[in-house]
Amino acid sequence: MLVSIIVTLLVGAVAGWLAGMLMGSSNGLVMNIVLGLIGGLVGGLLLSLIGLTATGIIGKIISAVLGAVVVIFVVRKVAKL
Repeated sequence: MLVSIIVTLLVGAVAGWLAGMLMGSSNGLVMNIVLGLIGGLVGGLLLSLIGLTATGIIGKIISAVLGAVVVIFVVRKVAKL
């Protein structure tokens, strides 16, 4: 259980950091983890809508990065309103 939580947080941190790099945003570690975790949910949902699933640690990171990029994009668009 504890290992699963730690792995999830690490995947979230890596995914948030990668998404921040791709989108040109400079967030702190906590915000990267939050973006990565939310991105993991969004990415998993988006992939399931097109009939794909993320397997393995690399697949989960890619899925979370995809979702975090979408989250950052949407937040930027909403914040401009």
